[in-house]
Amino acid sequence: MFFASDNSGPVHPKIMQRMMEANSGYAMPYGKDEIMEEVREGIRKTFEAPNAAVYLVATGTAANSLALACYTQPWQTIFCAQYSHIEEDECNAPEFYAGGAKLTLIPTDNKMTPEGLAAAIARRPADNVHMAQAGPVSITQVTEFGSVHSLQELRALTAIAKDAGLPVHLDGARFANAAVALDCTAAEMTWKSGVDVVSFGGTKNGCMGVEAVVFFDEAEAWEFELRRKRGAHLFSKHRYLSAQMAGYLQDDLWREMARSANAACARLAAGLRANGAEMIHEPQANMIFARFPRSVHQQLHASGAKYYVLDGDVALVDGDEMLAARLVCDWSMTDALIDQFLSHF
Repeated sequence: MFFASDNSGPVHPKIMQRMMEANSGYAMPYGKDEIMEEVREGIRKTFEAPNAAVYLVATGTAANSLALACYTQPWQTIFCAQYSHIEEDECNAPEFYAGGAKLTLIPTDNKMTPEGLAAAIARRPADNVHMAQAGPVSITQVTEFGSVHSLQELRALTAIAKDAGLPVHLDGARFANAAVALDCTAAEMTWKSGVDVVSFGGTKNGCMGVEAVVFFDEAEAWEFELRRKRGAHLFSKHRYLSAQMAGYLQDDLWREMARSANAACARLAAGLRANGAEMIHEPQANMIFARFPRSVHQQLHASGAKYYVLDGDVALVDGDEMLAARLVCDWSMTDALIDQFLSHF
């Protein structure tokens, strides 16, 4: 009963098989392997972007930070939601790789809003030498609270950014889960909605450790290559990144796994509701934030269930107090494990 993170699940056998196949003989290093050409063409086809520049790194932090650095001067600021992934979970890596550029946090309890973004940009006039200048906009999709920006919401945000002449980055660590939830294409959720660069996540969705950075404007490609190398994120044995991404793309496995994770989350959410749990945010992909009694948490912990309790001490005596939890489903989650978890309510 492991609901702590989709980072913690197993690698899909088809992806492992591609890695085993790559582990034979010799291949050119540093992204010159033949499999990378398959990946490049596969991502261009997936995103309907024949001229996109495509690169691989091993972590989401590297993907986001290096991509944003290509669009950010040290005297600029990156606009993001108050609870965005780059603010909450990356230990100032975006600021580090962007040479000290700051983050401007847009107040919200979940999704970034066009009104909030417009107001934040307006507070950064270009003629004020004393202030951080306006830089790129970064949108987390799926959000840190398990919500998904609709295509309409994405386009409203990118329209604000474009009116101000600012590029847009999409943090897609759970890109596949969002695309499945919206029943849209990769292109519709990115460049057709005004996104300039996306981190196309694989690690949380059945890969061992690989993320793609996709630039829809090739002008930033060479700078990214330099930043990736300078930042120590260019793998010499790159074929093992390529093999993962090739398996991920093959026959739309990335969608299949996200579909499984989202369906498991929906089953779990329905069971939690039926047992009186309070949803803190409406689950739209593969993450749930919910409150249920301490006594239930105690039973679950005693049974070996793994998930994050977000507030309060599970060990205290008051069994009726409602404690918040985060529960995440990955592609391998089974109905049997979900039902076992729910049996403790």
